[in-house]
Amino acid sequence: MSYNNKSYRKSRNSKPQTTEEKIKSFVIRNSKNGYYTKVSTLSYKFEISEERAWEIVGGLLDEGLVESVHDENSGEMKLCETGKTYIILNLEQKRRHQKRK
Repeated sequence: MSYNNKSYRKSRNSKPQTTEEKIKSFVIRNSKNGYYTKVSTLSYKFEISEERAWEIVGGLLDEGLVESVHDENSGEMKLCETGKTYIILNLEQKRRHQKRK
């Protein structure tokens, strides 16, 4: 009997994702989980230059797929899926409130 050794990963017949696609899916996944994505994390998470990260962010903002807000304390730009800004902001406030207790 021959056995097929298949990995448990989903096999995709499509081409590998570009860095832009990976970043877009990362931001959207974080949004669905109730978190913002800081732009500063993109360069080291995806091992790209800071300049390249800003180019990609600019493209995503132009496409209207993500929107941005600025952190009230640090002034740093944070990204989320379009339409999720206030939902995530509310979740952040709840998490801060629970942390204080």
